[in-house]
Amino acid sequence: TMNLQSLLLALILALAAPALSSGYSTREDARAIQEFKRLQALNHAKIARQLVHQANWASVGSISTNELVEGYPMVNIISIDDSDVNGNSTGRIRFLLTDLDFTGPDWQKNNKVTVLFTDEQTLNCKNAGKDPMEPTCARTVISGQVKKMDKSDASYKAALEAFEKRHPASLKWIITHSFYLCELDISNIFVLDFYGGPHKVSASDYYAIRI
Repeated sequence: TMNLQSLLLALILALAAPALSSGYSTREDARAIQEFKRLQALNHAKIARQLVHQANWASVGSISTNELVEGYPMVNIISIDDSDVNGNSTGRIRFLLTDLDFTGPDWQKNNKVTVLFTDEQTLNCKNAGKDPMEPTCARTVISGQVKKMDKSDASYKAALEAFEKRHPASLKWIITHSFYLCELDISNIFVLDFYGGPHKVSASDYYAIRI
């Protein structure tokens, strides 16, 4: 927070400097604040990308089709990967699903889901003495639509290879339980990394980040 405040002050001084001789400039002040907010947005996008890339799994919420809890929110754990074949982050959230599980039948009726990533998944928060519910224990909540990847698509083979490299156990899943590769078509991203409520991140800013 202190770094961001210092950055804001530096931007205001830098942008307003040419106008100091002629007095205070509200236009330059507003411009500096706008630039500061833009840098903040990019920082939140970077946090989202880092949380996704470092995670091996995510919590996923769907609307249940199970007759015992039909219409209720259903939560599940899915193994995820966003890497290319070299292990570099792409931001594209890919995962295997099966119709024998909860999420598989759910998305086929309503393909809108939400996935949660938190820094506590790697125990970073616990090791820093932070409770996982504290806003300073960074998390990102990403909503979108499940899209089953087409095996004939040019990106399919590389995506599956990257997933299997990160999750070797998945080599058996496809054969024995008819798992299929999916990707999340992102529609909304929230990032909470400090007090004051969540920040919205656009999908374009999220994908533009390089980590």
